[in-house]
Amino acid sequence: MKKCIWGILPLLLFSVACSKDDDKEVVPDNNSGTTPETAALVTPRVAVYVDDPEGNQIEMTGILEIFPCIENTAFYFGNYINKKLSSFNGFYPLENGEILDQYYRQLSLPEGKYNMVYWGTPVYDEPEYSHPAIITPGVSIGSNMSSLYLQLRANSDSTYAPVYDIVHAIKEADITYEDLSVALTRVVAGVKVSVTMNDSSTFSPNIASMEVRIGGIAEKINYYTAQAENKTKTVKFGLVRSDDGKTMGNATVMLFPSAANPLFELRITMQDGTLHTLSQKLGSTLSANTRLTLNIVMGDIIVGETSGHFTIEEWEEASETIEFPVAY
Repeated sequence: MKKCIWGILPLLLFSVACSKDDDKEVVPDNNSGTTPETAALVTPRVAVYVDDPEGNQIEMTGILEIFPCIENTAFYFGNYINKKLSSFNGFYPLENGEILDQYYRQLSLPEGKYNMVYWGTPVYDEPEYSHPAIITPGVSIGSNMSSLYLQLRANSDSTYAPVYDIVHAIKEADITYEDLSVALTRVVAGVKVSVTMNDSSTFSPNIASMEVRIGGIAEKINYYTAQAENKTKTVKFGLVRSDDGKTMGNATVMLFPSAANPLFELRITMQDGTLHTLSQKLGSTLSANTRLTLNIVMGDIIVGETSGHFTIEEWEEASETIEFPVAY
């Protein structure tokens, strides 16, 4: 598990280092009116959990970032490093809720109340999509976090890349007396796709690749509230052929939430470069903290002048079975 955490550290360390401010000697006025020379700096203990869809709390493994804001506001206060006010937020690698010894950057703040904004990137034993991407905003001392956004990263075409598994929470804390204990909630949706032939046969060697595109995906989520905005983008990801050649699928892909009934598109590229596209709106919305499993049953791929068609056999909570009788 530690190897998984270290695997995402370089990108996240880079993202939190992209601040717009250098270290400052100026001290924002929290609620105490004190300076480091006259007020004790407190390093609160941290306990973090992740809420699963069933409401269970799981001790977090992954990366946690904490942004202390001025009490009752979304304005970023900053963090003291070597008794010097810095724009660098708290940064904690966790394993089963415990802080790992390496690479962490703890919070150090004057006593008082803060509005803590938490962002996390969990990791699990279950495989996830291996090439997620995201654009993170720079945060300066005094930044209004409600005007900042996490955004999709664009591909070279008109599509966007899947994102990381991301969890979030906002909670006031008086660090004079309190430890930081919070349950974080997932703000992205998960999607798994499994494509099989209708006769359970192996896929033809004439199929070079399969790609999924899902439309109606939010372009960004607010860095303070985690609310999704502008649900108009298309995210794409490839499918991988199983060892026995009977399934094309993917590890769980994470997406920002979608508009209602987003368009699902399966793009099949043949060895000769021919592209076959099958599409239909899904029967569900990709909501935060849900995972949709799409079981796609496909007929033969043949060449013709009419378009392919398919039906949805059944809908069961977060699972759809889609049948493509023939792809022309």
